Amino acid sequence: QVQLVESGGGLVQAGGSLRLSCAASVRTFSTSPMGWFRQAPGKEREFVAGINWNGGDMVYEDSVKGRFTISRDNGKNTVYLQMNSLKPEDTAVYYCAAGKKPFYIGRTDLRDPSEYGTWGQGTQVTVSS
Repeated sequence: QVQLVESGGGLVQAGGSLRLSCAASVRTFSTSPMGWFRQAPGKEREFVAGINWNGGDMVYEDSVKGRFTISRDNGKNTVYLQMNSLKPEDTAVYYCAAGKKPFYIGRTDLRDPSEYGTWGQGTQVTVSS
């Protein structure tokens, strides 16, 4: 069972930047797709960004394209979300998630939350206007 721990959230002014990190506890991290999701108060959890096992494929939700960058370091069992040009509407709890299928089992739809089997506890990001 993969365990995920997010960090890096906080309070930032609009236009600022934050870098979220998600540390995974098991060696199988390097074969798993990873994703970032977020949930704002009163809203459904939504996809933000996803990355395949080796970083060769990345996808983003439209509203964050060009502002957020997902990356991973398999040597450190960590996935990152660099967030630039933050807006008040980015305020949410951000969760990282590990895909259910390692790459050698099959392709993962990185946008689909049902493809992810393990979730972190979340980190709060608040953007003030």
